[in-house]
Amino acid sequence: MRILHILDHSLPLHSGYTFRTVAILAQQRALGWETLHLTGAKQGRCDTLEQTIDGWHFYRTAPGRQWWSRLPVLGQWSVILGLSRRLRQLALQLKPDILHAHSPALNAIAALGVGRALGIPVVYEVRAFWEDAAADHGSSRPGGLRYRLTRMLENHALRRADAITTICEGLRQDLCARGLPPDKITVIPNAVDVAAFDTAPKQPGLAHAMGLAGHPVIGFIGSFYAYEGLALLLRAMPRMLAATPALRLLLAGGGPQEAQLRALAVELGITGQVVFAGRVPHAQVAQYYQLIDVLVYPRLPMRLTELVTPLKPLEAMAQGRLVAASDVGGHRELIQDGQTGVLFRANDADALAQSVLALLGQPASWPLLRRRARAYVERERSWAGSVARYADLYRRLSAQRTHVGMVRQPAERTR
Repeated sequence: MRILHILDHSLPLHSGYTFRTVAILAQQRALGWETLHLTGAKQGRCDTLEQTIDGWHFYRTAPGRQWWSRLPVLGQWSVILGLSRRLRQLALQLKPDILHAHSPALNAIAALGVGRALGIPVVYEVRAFWEDAAADHGSSRPGGLRYRLTRMLENHALRRADAITTICEGLRQDLCARGLPPDKITVIPNAVDVAAFDTAPKQPGLAHAMGLAGHPVIGFIGSFYAYEGLALLLRAMPRMLAATPALRLLLAGGGPQEAQLRALAVELGITGQVVFAGRVPHAQVAQYYQLIDVLVYPRLPMRLTELVTPLKPLEAMAQGRLVAASDVGGHRELIQDGQTGVLFRANDADALAQSVLALLGQPASWPLLRRRARAYVERERSWAGSVARYADLYRRLSAQRTHVGMVRQPAERTR
């Protein structure tokens, strides 16, 4: 079976989106399927129309050169037009069995046009509602014109797709609430490569170099977006330090909030207790996990975090790390309070501080929490188990395509 994946962006860019993509592709190939990969203009500057990164071959789409392609709304239309032309060219050349478009809806609209023209079924994978992500990032206003137009485009793509996949139960429920039939939707949950996250030994040299040796350490590894709630974590630090003066906070990563977070640490007078490690090469992330006793995920309550499950807590659980997270919907889908981690009331610095301090104060409970968290990931959140869910969906669509082709052939011969 040959699947052509249509992506917003890919390697060499690093994001949760690209890591999920590579994990899906690797497991699909392990199942014996042939995968092909096309990115749209949002990948950025395009010096070549084909590129191989870390053994993965990507077809690229050149950004639009029209003057209006840089304007709001019209720029999105330019992305669709350019991707449609490139996709049609590749589909005629590569002859895929299935077009698998991944968020955002721009990719799905392009895939649907080409799929309908060439008789190829289209799967649309919803990883998040991008109108909500844009609102949470501050690039559009909730309920504003851009928000409503994006939502309309999303709904149009969802209604026309032959099948829909999504990453979690929260998004599935929202899709059903939009009137989509439940049997059209398949959940392919976020997961981890458990073998790649086998617990590694601590690195005393690294801990010493970062000033963390001999200290209890809490931390966060990921992107610094406002919805992650890292400002709340910093504001909880003075309360935790009053009870545990030796405590240290390690923040590894970067993003739009980094400057504000550094300034807040200065304002709170805790720069000596907070370590900003910067962006960590992916190959070294496991070493940083081993520096941290409790990973803290203080996501704020909003549509994005209530609906979407994050990937990072699963990585921490696979590493055998302790996890404390806010009780937004995306976390509740992953973490069983008191069994595989602890949950605290979202957007509440006192609740965060109390939960983390209580966990730090009960080291006898740590081994069982860690074992249960790791077992949960092995049992329910491995990429092998997650990606296997595509099999029935792909087979059904391929069978429908064959049947439609057989039905249409006689009529085509009479023309």
